Amino acid sequence: MPVGEDQSSHVELTREVARRFNHLYGREADFDTLAKAVVKKMSKADAKTFEAARKNFQESGGEALLAQARALIDGSGALSAADRERLEGYLRGTGKTILHEPQALHTEVKKLPGLDGAKMSKSYGNAIAMREEPAEVERKIRRMPTDPARVHRSDPGNPDVCPVWQFHMVYSDDATKSWVRQGCTTAGIGCLECKQPVIDAIQREQAPWRERAEAYLANPKQVHWILEVGTERARMVAGETMREVRHAMGLTY
Repeated sequence: MPVGEDQSSHVELTREVARRFNHLYGREADFDTLAKAVVKKMSKADAKTFEAARKNFQESGGEALLAQARALIDGSGALSAADRERLEGYLRGTGKTILHEPQALHTEVKKLPGLDGAKMSKSYGNAIAMREEPAEVERKIRRMPTDPARVHRSDPGNPDVCPVWQFHMVYSDDATKSWVRQGCTTAGIGCLECKQPVIDAIQREQAPWRERAEAYLANPKQVHWILEVGTERARMVAGETMREVRHAMGLTY
């Protein structure tokens, strides 16, 4: 799931819960026999390599061994989705996967500073809203603090300690970032010049969002309908998961 760096600990907590539940309740009575039968569906070479990687992973751990075994599972066209799920449990030494472990998805920049250089938060008033008006975006970015050591226009700066540089890491291409770093460290450009590509990029990104939002703002009932449909779909998925959970725990009565 896509999350910021601050939420990674919450994702890890859910991973621990899922891992523990699968370990306690995920094993089928004849799980090992079923898993070994699935391994035989792989080619002899892949099966041998998989078993070696599985054994080594369970003895010593290591993400490289886990990745190697998973690659063999993914690369085998003879396996069904159920087979792959069973082998995943066999590999990790758990069993049938009932609760899937979520993965934290991060971009290159895991955390953006607020417009004041502190932690970004709507409650702090230092963020940019998704449908912020272009003039307001420009006003906010132009007021952002920069390298505190760069007092005068003629002073060279250091992008690595400037909050604006973090926005360049997200919004600017390599050529622009090179131009910013060269201009900042040599005092060849001023801070307002440095901020303009960020302003332009954010405004370009937001333009289609504002355009798409107009239809929903004009028809609130459509928004309610979308929410109701999405809620029902989520309820169906959650219901199926809970049925599997109750069955695994012996609570089906």
